[in-house]
Amino acid sequence: MNNKKYITNGKGLPNWSNPISHAVVVNNMCFVSGQLSVNIEGKYISGTILEEGNLAFSNFFSAIKNAGFEKEDIVFIDIAFDNLKDLPEINKLYMELFPENKRPARTIYQAEALPYGGKIKITGTAVKELI
Repeated sequence: MNNKKYITNGKGLPNWSNPISHAVVVNNMCFVSGQLSVNIEGKYISGTILEEGNLAFSNFFSAIKNAGFEKEDIVFIDIAFDNLKDLPEINKLYMELFPENKRPARTIYQAEALPYGGKIKITGTAVKELI
């Protein structure tokens, strides 16, 4: 049996009008849509790569939590950002958020353009252990 749960809103998640689910849960897996530097009211917040990255990760972690998963369940992170010169700052943020022995697999790349003219977008997957 394949149960699906669509997380379109919840505590700490931006309330925006885009036609997406913040996350979709299928069995023991949670797939999180691209999270941006968007506040709870759904307004894009422009800032430095670290400011936008912190808010995008905060939204990502809220999506995971609302889906019933924990930060430790994250197995994969996909980071798109608008300037490869920001890689040292992104790596610094990543190392602060994920201790060395608990870092998920990751892809990271420069995107020509992100929604709202953003600097960073975070997407990922979490998996719970089967009981």
